Amino acid sequence: MKRPTPKEMARMKEELYLGLAQGDIGIREATRRMRKILGMNQKEYAQKVAHISPRILSEFENDSGNPTLATLEKIALPFGMQVTFLPPVSWRMHAQKNIASQALTQNKSV
Repeated sequence: MKRPTPKEMARMKEELYLGLAQGDIGIREATRRMRKILGMNQKEYAQKVAHISPRILSEFENDSGNPTLATLEKIALPFGMQVTFLPPVSWRMHAQKNIASQALTQNKSV
């Protein structure tokens, strides 16, 4: 697999982080994208980056594996991500609107 240019890698990372933040992509797709950002196949990413079995990574990406939390953390760590619980997207959007509204209210009173 061809390694992307630094500019392509930056764009791909931004798309990855945005897609995750908006809930548009799941953890399996995020894993595939992380590999592609580095220009690696499953075996390379598993062994050289995540330090896990290529079989475990392949099964996870193909929706047939159920890795441990420790394995998921190894997969995510190279991109500075953490495995975590998040509230539903509808609640996060609601919370963001409330935060923005509070900021506007505070700015008007200053």
